[in-house]
Amino acid sequence: MADNNNMKRESRRDYHGRRSSGSHLWVKIIKWIFLIVLLVVVSGIGLFAFYAKDAPNISQDQLQSGGTSGLYTNDGKFLLSLGSEKRIYVRNKDIPQQLKDAVVSVEDKRFYKDHLGVDPIRIVGSMVTNAKSNSIAAGGSTITQQLVKLTVFSTAASQRTLKRKAQEAWLAMKVQHEFSKDQVLEFYINKVFMNYGNYGMGTAANYYYNKTLKQLDLAQTALIAGMPNAPVAYDPYLYPQKARYRRNIVLKTMLENDKITKSQYNQAINEQITKGLRPRHSNNESKIRKIDDPYIKEVISEVKSKGFDPYNDNLKITINIDQKAQNKLYKLANNGSVPFTNDKMQVGATVVDPNNGHVVAILGGRHLPSVQLGLDRAVQTGRSTGSSIKPVLDYGPAIQYLNWSTAKMIDDSKYVYPGTNIQLYDWDNKYDGMMTMRKALEQSRNVPAVKTLAEVGVKRASAFARRMGVNVPASSGLSVAIGANASSLQMTGAYSAFATMGIYHKPQFVSKIETPDGLTRNYDSNGVRVMKKSTAYMITDMLKGVIKHGSGTNAKIANLHQAGKTGTVKYSDEDLAKYPGYNSTPKDSWFVGYTRSYVMGVWTGYDNLKDGTISGVGQQSAQLLYKSMMTYLMNNKPNLDWKQPKSVVGARIVNNSNPPEVASSGGTWQLFVRGHAPAGVGNSATSYDEDDEETDTDSNDNTGTTNSPATAKSRSSSSSENGSTNQSSRSQRASSKQSRTQSSASSQAQSSATSRTENNNERHEQENSSSND
Repeated sequence: MADNNNMKRESRRDYHGRRSSGSHLWVKIIKWIFLIVLLVVVSGIGLFAFYAKDAPNISQDQLQSGGTSGLYTNDGKFLLSLGSEKRIYVRNKDIPQQLKDAVVSVEDKRFYKDHLGVDPIRIVGSMVTNAKSNSIAAGGSTITQQLVKLTVFSTAASQRTLKRKAQEAWLAMKVQHEFSKDQVLEFYINKVFMNYGNYGMGTAANYYYNKTLKQLDLAQTALIAGMPNAPVAYDPYLYPQKARYRRNIVLKTMLENDKITKSQYNQAINEQITKGLRPRHSNNESKIRKIDDPYIKEVISEVKSKGFDPYNDNLKITINIDQKAQNKLYKLANNGSVPFTNDKMQVGATVVDPNNGHVVAILGGRHLPSVQLGLDRAVQTGRSTGSSIKPVLDYGPAIQYLNWSTAKMIDDSKYVYPGTNIQLYDWDNKYDGMMTMRKALEQSRNVPAVKTLAEVGVKRASAFARRMGVNVPASSGLSVAIGANASSLQMTGAYSAFATMGIYHKPQFVSKIETPDGLTRNYDSNGVRVMKKSTAYMITDMLKGVIKHGSGTNAKIANLHQAGKTGTVKYSDEDLAKYPGYNSTPKDSWFVGYTRSYVMGVWTGYDNLKDGTISGVGQQSAQLLYKSMMTYLMNNKPNLDWKQPKSVVGARIVNNSNPPEVASSGGTWQLFVRGHAPAGVGNSATSYDEDDEETDTDSNDNTGTTNSPATAKSRSSSSSENGSTNQSSRSQRASSKQSRTQSSASSQAQSSATSRTENNNERHEQENSSSND
């Protein structure tokens, strides 16, 4: 009996011990959870404080200012603002309660109850909504936070960082403390972007309805209140259904927030979205805006491509425009000093500094209407370049990959595209027989150009052009040798690589972007080598002849070291069937020319076939515009010639000798890649820096792929003309040079075979370009 009692007591002690032990464990777990939560909270507060201390200052002037960006020239001078001159600022007393109710209902229904500037309930709610939708479906920002964002922060998605959000919340609390609800709402209503360069809802009421805010009816007020969420998407002119959808959402939130009655709601949602809407129109722009409009259009596009919103981010944008040059280009095209066939004849032109890629000036057309951000013909890519493509796609690759000399003989004789019955003609409908590459380029002969591309191979030539910013499909037929679709901007960029001895800078309109919170992005670069010095120099030497005594003599400027190429495109048979009178005139006329300081590309033609044709003096308009503009540009610039690199040798060659023979007297001066000249002409082992000759356009690149380790090594070592390379890399390239030389003949044969397979794509491409200059 006693033993049983002892066992029961032991059992009870074990039970209580286990229970006590379990209780202590839970206490420890709770304590640890509490400590972890406390640590997270303290750390969060600390991190918030750490980020908040670097928050930018915010003033009443900033809060009241328009949400626009300023454009500045490279010398720091203010040029203009994007839209701020249009803003109609509306004071609180003139903002109708109906608009306030609409804005608060749709954007932040607890606006008047919130005393922090941030709304934790709204933040948690948006997090839940976003988690359910697995996307950013709802925002947690209050009106105060949105005001802060529009005032001092970028709205770019890439800038939505934890640091930025912490600073935004801190500044919202400061604004909430320093200003009344009515002031905050006033600032917000006057700051939001409302499309077409308009800022503020008062400005929008005038632009869309020609009314003040107080004169708007309920449905119109709801549309105005809802537009800032996506002002372009909810444009009532272009997207009336989307605008109606957004308006009705605003009305529904007003009804749910007890700001309107059911009968008011029903009447408003049934109102036509176009009721009271003014016909679409443009505001009067300043003279400078009209002249600069094509340039500004490209600036806006470029800024957006970099992840910023130029209309809402309050950016300081430094652009590469030379305003005097921009004014001069505009005047030359519009004041009659450069002749055109008639007033309907159009032009697109681009001027670039080849040494950094800065777009100095751009011309979007003649007699431009007062339409903000209208058609910019300088960047249109739907017109053929004619023969101006030949240095980029034909002869440049032939020198680069096949080591052709300027004395290379090519047969200008009757030619039918392989696999077709389509005969290729030169611009004068004649054939001139055997000629040097130099003469073929200077006189812009078509058959030699096509035969050259066939030797190189379209695929390889396409890769070469693509690195210079000109996109020629690798599947194209041989007709692209005498005309490929490109813009004056792209062609100017490509020719810049010739002007800089092989270094390509992508043309750019923006050099720097600064945001109000201190972020600065610089976009200038050192450029990238896309061809050998020998290739660039030999092309330039031939293109000098185009201006001196070839097809570009109308562009000649006395004593100026310059080079360039013409391009004309004739009408297709289909075009001529509609307009037989156009037969003897060009459809498009080009000139792309350059010095060491500037490159200029000019396209001339007509927007529509029915508008007319280039006739008379208009056939020289492109060259004459270039001549006048380049004369102006080079007025205060040094007249520098190109220095022959050690990788190029020259000699006087017996005319039409094949293979080339050195002339004892007379002959024509020709250039050769060192190591590929006739015996006795500079083929000794004279040393030169081969590092500057290596590029990512190696002769065995038939795929356009340039991301191999060897390519990356080459690219990094040749990004500038004086870049240094380690000795082992130099030795490897020196040893590989001999093998490339030995395989030159087989490489040419292979490219010929490649071109034959490409000719099957030719039949449908010849019609429009077989008669190009």
